[in-house]
Amino acid sequence: METKPVHFKNLSREESYGYDRKTLDYIRNAAAHGLYEIRGMGAKRKLPNFDDLVFLGASMSRYPLEGYREKCITKTLLGTRFAKKPIELDIPITIAGMSFGALSANVKESLGLAATALGTSTTTGDGGMTQEERRSSKTLIYQCLPSRYGFNPDDLRKADAIEVVIGQGAKPGGGGMLLGQKVNPRVAKMRTLPEGVDQRSACRHPDWTGPDDLAIKIQELREITDWEKPIYVKVGATRTFNDVKLAVHSGADVVVVDGMQGGTAATQTCFIEHVGIPTLAAVRQAVNALEDLDMKGKVQLIVSGGIRTGADVAKALAMGADAVAIGQGVLVALGCNGETYFQNGAHHDAIADYNALGTAPGFCHHCHTGKCPVGITTQDAILEQRLSPEVGAKHLKNYIKTLNMELTTIARACGKQNVHHLEPEDLVALTIEAAAMAGVPLAGTNWIPGQGF
Repeated sequence: METKPVHFKNLSREESYGYDRKTLDYIRNAAAHGLYEIRGMGAKRKLPNFDDLVFLGASMSRYPLEGYREKCITKTLLGTRFAKKPIELDIPITIAGMSFGALSANVKESLGLAATALGTSTTTGDGGMTQEERRSSKTLIYQCLPSRYGFNPDDLRKADAIEVVIGQGAKPGGGGMLLGQKVNPRVAKMRTLPEGVDQRSACRHPDWTGPDDLAIKIQELREITDWEKPIYVKVGATRTFNDVKLAVHSGADVVVVDGMQGGTAATQTCFIEHVGIPTLAAVRQAVNALEDLDMKGKVQLIVSGGIRTGADVAKALAMGADAVAIGQGVLVALGCNGETYFQNGAHHDAIADYNALGTAPGFCHHCHTGKCPVGITTQDAILEQRLSPEVGAKHLKNYIKTLNMELTTIARACGKQNVHHLEPEDLVALTIEAAAMAGVPLAGTNWIPGQGF
């Protein structure tokens, strides 16, 4: 008797885990074009993050503070080690470095206006300082990057602090990119580049080859600013424990650690998704390094990379950060990936512009094209008018104000009169991985993986 072949319907369309649709699409594109993908924004893969931690609010064993009747202090001091004029902020939430070139001049002005209204700082990014951001920013951090693009000693003196950028969370070990379509006449002049030509920044500074040389450079920066300005050193999170120690050895007043959830204007997707470590793991290593050197509290720590909410801020501070820096969340607050833009007193639909880029609101990572549908990551004279500085500043102010309210709400619930009194003892982890990375107990136990039972 002849038997009929058996067809397993559930298996006939089963997707391969190792070769899913995303992987197949990657291979086919690589085979067709022989090029890697360049894009903006940050990692899209699921990574351990601050959502894997929760707070132990006060109840019987400690008392919470009354929400609106008991003060919770948010004042933050940065750069107390050597600088004559440390940075004093009203809140521990700062705006990360994002360049003019990556962002429009209107956006840079928005950042300055919002930061000033909130009593916090903003940062220049690669490519130099614009008049708009210096004029609008009460406290402005001036970045010194490997490219030297737009670096100007006179602007350096006008800044309130200097941030020496060794690496960035989205691309540690790699240089920045600014594709030719964003190098307009003003950007080209500031960076001393030809118009319309792709720009790749160096992956390392030409002035030093190690921490001893960096110490000399930091001394030069102190001399040119009469020892007034705090010096930050920013590293992309990789070998964080050793990098933080070397930054301190080099003379940093403040260390900035940027985890792999941090964003970028443009870099290779393989960098964004596969180089660096999550912010959650980096914070613990950075704090351990400072404690090992007995420099905790003497050298301040700023954490960046995937900070989205007030709860994220609170968890970073509880783990030992003195402040946070936000980039991608800032852009979303301004309208990034929104369905509309606000111009001439009315909302306008931007979906057709997303379609022209081959994407849709909520999925766009096309910052590198310069064709931002909502006028944020562009140098196009028409598109950049889709965001006015005043409207952008209003939205950003609301966002960061909300984060700060959430931060103080959580601090009060933990019985803290100062947000800087939050501590690891206030946290537990929901997963074994997060417990091991953050160095806090798994919820319901006293067990920290790797530290015994």
